[in-house]
Amino acid sequence: MDFIFDFAGRLVTQFQSPTLAFLLGGMLIASLGSKLQIPSAIYQFCVFMLLMKIGMKGGMEIREANLVDMIFPALSAVAIGVIIVGMGSFILTRLPGIKGEDGIATAGLFGAVSASTLAASMALLDEKGMMYEAWISALYPFMDIPALILAIVLANFYLSKRDKKVAKKFSAGEVIKDTLRSSALSALLLGMALGLFTNPERVFDSFYEPLFRGLLSILMLAMGIEAYSRLAELRRVAHWYALYAAVAPIIHGLIGFGFGYVGHVWFGLSPGGVVLLSVLAAASSDVSGPPTLRAGIPSANPSCYIGASTSVGTPVAIAICIPLFIALAEAVF
Repeated sequence: MDFIFDFAGRLVTQFQSPTLAFLLGGMLIASLGSKLQIPSAIYQFCVFMLLMKIGMKGGMEIREANLVDMIFPALSAVAIGVIIVGMGSFILTRLPGIKGEDGIATAGLFGAVSASTLAASMALLDEKGMMYEAWISALYPFMDIPALILAIVLANFYLSKRDKKVAKKFSAGEVIKDTLRSSALSALLLGMALGLFTNPERVFDSFYEPLFRGLLSILMLAMGIEAYSRLAELRRVAHWYALYAAVAPIIHGLIGFGFGYVGHVWFGLSPGGVVLLSVLAAASSDVSGPPTLRAGIPSANPSCYIGASTSVGTPVAIAICIPLFIALAEAVF
């Protein structure tokens, strides 16, 4: 019983974080009818800056890290992405009122990774003073790419069985290239390369690091506003999407926490590293995934998978899953 009360207390304290406050504040003012909008260019600039900062920090850490320590987390990221897509596709394609390709695309988006959620989780860990391996950001493509490829493969297999004219010729190489060229992953990989092969410490410490939390607050505010606006799209499709988007991030995060716990016991992964692996699993893609799925599964309805992810999945991942897994890590470790 003491463990339960201790865990509940730890969980409640996480919601006092300013990062979560900006997200919830954006949803609140949007619900009250505010006309406030964050210009798209500013939103994209914030995403770019945050990912460059995360990438550079990860690259600098990789220089000092033992690459053997990264093998299990990398393989875990691949396995988690595949498990999430397989499990989500199995569930969603069997629910009434859901088209098969829409359900598979939704599972694919939830199997992929959210750059903004990753940034928010790192900020909260920094606020808590919980140490983590900065190279965890390098796991992004290991989870993102296999999840999107599997979703497109499953959707095309499903469509070929139903209607050969609808199925789209699949190319794994094209999916990989499109994902790597996406704005989010391009910025992350660029920052990682700069951190790994150059010495950007001075510009990192004087420019990127001080701006990180301010830019993240703007990003969270914009995401809160967009999340509420997307609810209208979700109401037009089956309510199963809303239920799945509310529950799936927590289940996916628990899968990630399980892999992370094994990594902690067997390979010394830090508690903060376990939290980040859980958050990567809980998150759903908000930048790289949607355009890739639009191209790979053109017959799927974007209102279903983007609406489920943006309006419900991302707020749940940030506002609930991040505090939940930080509190769980504090209680367990």
